[in-house]
Amino acid sequence: MRRDAYFASREIEGWPRPADIEHYFLAPSGKRWFFETRNDSAGFSAEGVDGSGDLEPNAGRIDIDLSLWGHPQYGVLLIWSKWGGGHKEMYSSKGDLSRLRELVLSTHGTPLPVGLFVPFEVAWKAVKEFLENDGALPKSIEWIANRDLPPNTFPDPVAHRQA
Repeated sequence: MRRDAYFASREIEGWPRPADIEHYFLAPSGKRWFFETRNDSAGFSAEGVDGSGDLEPNAGRIDIDLSLWGHPQYGVLLIWSKWGGGHKEMYSSKGDLSRLRELVLSTHGTPLPVGLFVPFEVAWKAVKEFLENDGALPKSIEWIANRDLPPNTFPDPVAHRQA
């Protein structure tokens, strides 16, 4: 299995040790995650999970991603996905679902639903579990399957900017 990460505006071969990134989630409010770089996105990927490392993409290889967006007020939005080898799963962190229609823009202008953000401390539990369990869907937080979200929960960024 091949692991890669993008965190704190750095490409990382392999995954960081949880102790090396914990402070980005658990530090005081003004010192969390993107205070150094002002980049609010991060992610972890694993290619060739479940013994499929010898297979090619779209030919049975199974890959997993955990994508994250941080916001100083709302916390962190996490999206876990697993695809290939008959898998096509995508789950988002489950925050206050009554706020799904409220949007906040990422630093790159992508509209993100406030209702899927969870507090930094909660997100940390999921990230740590993900890193310690070879990318398995963390059980430490609540998730909602993206297929169960209302249409346009994640609006098209281009259309959103033109509205």
